[in-house]
Amino acid sequence: MAFLNSKSSSYQFQTVNANLKEPWLKKVSIDWKKYWPLYLMALPAILFYLVWLYGPMWGSLIAFQDFSIRHGFLGSPFVGLDNFVKFFESPFAFRVIRNTVMINFWNLVFGFTLPIIFALLLNEIRNKYFKRVVQTITYMPYFIAVIVVAGLLVNFTSSDGIFSDIIEFFGGTPSNLLAQPELFRTIFVGSEIWQFLGWNSIIFLAALAAVNTELYEAAIIDGAGKLKQIYHVTIPGIMPTIVILLILQVGSIMSLGFEKIILLYNPLTYETGDVISSFVFRRGIENAEFGFSAAVGFFNSAVNFAMVIIANRISAKLTETSLW
Repeated sequence: MAFLNSKSSSYQFQTVNANLKEPWLKKVSIDWKKYWPLYLMALPAILFYLVWLYGPMWGSLIAFQDFSIRHGFLGSPFVGLDNFVKFFESPFAFRVIRNTVMINFWNLVFGFTLPIIFALLLNEIRNKYFKRVVQTITYMPYFIAVIVVAGLLVNFTSSDGIFSDIIEFFGGTPSNLLAQPELFRTIFVGSEIWQFLGWNSIIFLAALAAVNTELYEAAIIDGAGKLKQIYHVTIPGIMPTIVILLILQVGSIMSLGFEKIILLYNPLTYETGDVISSFVFRRGIENAEFGFSAAVGFFNSAVNFAMVIIANRISAKLTETSLW
């Protein structure tokens, strides 16, 4: 009997070992025949990433060249790290890095936490019609074009705009608020919160809908009030979603779109409003310093990549939730 068991175990081991040694092309072929509809469905997304995200990475070579359109990638001279050195020796390097980090930091503090609080409040509303009205009103700003939002801000913050009228009503002196460097970040972050509050709360509302209702019933039986239910049931239930989104947000701490910035700032507010993306736009597009601007963008992406790795590892140790 022992001999038979030994023989059976040996046969199983040999079968598994033979499967492991099976050519990978054959495995791919078998997998393709079995799941080809799923592969076809995923093909457009794969092509999108290859063409629009991975393909342009070839352009990173510009960061190490004195690039000119006339000579192209192959003809432009290689300058090594000169473009990076030129950026860090620039008097504007610290300014644009500081402004980018500060604006993203306040966006993280308020723009990330307020949608969570808003979703928690909406989740407690039992009148479904009132809830839908509130959701619709808060979602609408997201669909307004950036240039329209910037135009509204320019008009509202001008010396004869509605905000200046309010300031004058309370005894202040009306002025162009966007011309004051100390107010630029407040105006920018405030407009971001207004525009994205409702939209960013959608994913948290979806996570709240997935929380097991039996946990609330158990909490009520134990005598927990609304606040304790939120603290002990609701927040732990959506914590994985919060952590994943927080990791992604931290990973973009050095990224800030230039469109809204260049529509709102002016030379008077460069000190607090000029960020990496707007700096790259001016040097790369307006001054045609393609190698220099590519080096700044490369540095920006490298820092974001490092921040994602660090945030993910910290999250994995503290919360046991991570991207990978």
